[in-house]
This record gives sequence, C-alpha cells and structure tokens, in this order.
Amino acid sequence: MSDILQLLVYGLILGSVLTMGAIGVSMIFGILRFAHFAHGDFMTLGAYLGLSFISAFGLSAWWALPAAMVGMAVIAVFIDQVLYRRIRRTQPVILLIASFGMALILRSLVQLIWGSNNQTYASGIQFPWRLDWLGGLRLKPDQLWIMLISLGLVAGVHLFLTRTRLGKAMRAMSDNMDLALVSGIPAERVIMVTWVIGGALAAAAGVFLGIDTRLHPVMGWTTLLPVFAAAILGGIGRPYGAIAGGMIIGVSMEMSTLLIPAAYKPAVAFAIMVGMLILRPQGIFKGTV
Repeated sequence: MSDILQLLVYGLILGSVLTMGAIGVSMIFGILRFAHFAHGDFMTLGAYLGLSFISAFGLSAWWALPAAMVGMAVIAVFIDQVLYRRIRRTQPVILLIASFGMALILRSLVQLIWGSNNQTYASGIQFPWRLDWLGGLRLKPDQLWIMLISLGLVAGVHLFLTRTRLGKAMRAMSDNMDLALVSGIPAERVIMVTWVIGGALAAAAGVFLGIDTRLHPVMGWTTLLPVFAAAILGGIGRPYGAIAGGMIIGVSMEMSTLLIPAAYKPAVAFAIMVGMLILRPQGIFKGTV
C-alpha cells in the first residue's frame, strides 16, 4: 500500500507537468486548429531560459519560473507573428509540418547556446520529508511546490476563461470560429493571447520538469507524447479536459511501474492515446465547456 501511495504522489507530480503542457496544446488546437508539434521544445526552451536567469542573478529556480514564463510567452508570440501567421490560412497539415520544423530549430538552438550535456538548476541533494502518518510517504519540498504552483496556474487559467471578456471570447472561438468572427470577436488579439498562455504554461512545465529531474535538450521532445496523450484523452481543444487528462496520464504512467519496467512508461501514454482515438476520439470531456 505504501508503494502505491508513493507512486500516486509521483503520478500527481508528473501529471502537474503534463497538465501545463496539455492546456497549451489544447488551447492552440482549439483556436488555430492544428497540432503544435513544437510545444515540447517550447517546454525545453522555457526551462533553459530559467537556467540562464539563475546563472545571471544567482537566485533559486522558483524565482526563475516567472522570468521563464514571460520570456517564453514573448518568444511564442514572436514565432507566431514571424512564421505561423503567414501560413495560417493554408491547410492544417502545412502548419503541422511548419511546427515540426520549428521544433527542430528550437532544439538545435538550445544545443548551440547551452550545450548538449545534462544540467541542473541547483547542485547537491534535496532530502525528502518522511511522512510517517501517511505510511512513510517521501516527498521533497520542491515536489510539493510543483503541485501547489500548478494548482494555482490551473485556477488562474480557469478564472481567465470564465471571468474575463477575452477568456470568454477564446471559448467562443474554440466552440464556433465562424460565429465568433461574425459576432465581432477580435480574432488576432485572441490568437495572440492564446500563444501567450500556451508559451507561458509550456515554460512552467519545462521549469517544473527541470526542478524534478534535470535539463537536457530533448527533455521536451520526450515529454511531447504524454502531453498529446493528455490533450487527446481530455478532448483536444478543451482546456478543462486537458487538466484531467494530464493527471490521468501522469498517474497511469507511474502506476504502471508496478507491472512493467519504468523504461516503458511512455508506452503506457501511447497505449492510452491509441485506445482513446479508437474508442472515443472526441475525448472524455468533449462537449463540455
């Protein structure tokens, strides 16, 4: 039972990372109608932006988080204006291929600027708390902060989508693009805010992943499959579904280590994604707001 509880906590931590990425993927698909294959490398670049901030000012990784989110939001808008905006009216497959090319560019830039070796935000070992009242559960302070800050970011996205005019406009465009445009919704402003949120949350996911593990140039690429699995499970284009999907995928991947080697955890996300596409391609939350 203690092993199951420990894996559940690890699953919630991984789910927090996947949720940040899946929300961005779902929002971009809901507004722009294409699968953004560069989103994993957005996560990587955001993590390395945080590393540069730490190196420049000598602060902790948690101070680097807001700087990385702002920096990645600006870069995401810049990439959209320079590349995606020019081909936005073409077929979605053209945008998909362009995003794959952008992923290769960003990954190469990370390797050129920061190198290809593994790096960490802080040296040394952080000893976990031992919670005897929870069966000896072990939890590092950073892991607790990852879950709490993720919860706060999810709450912020929810308030933005439900309480602001721009958030409601984003939901309207996601539900019915043509009707939203006829109603006078500022499409370009909505698209820009979508990239701001998607880029910022991708950076948060990258920083969280770097804090919990380490930084390397393919960290986002290897996380892209579980992120897409979470988005598809929750209903692609549905941010709220992405939240649930991220947690389900994260817990499932960690729990699977009770039966299979840890190296096969990505295969669990792949199996869930394929099963969902076959049995319920619209996702478990499709049709909900």
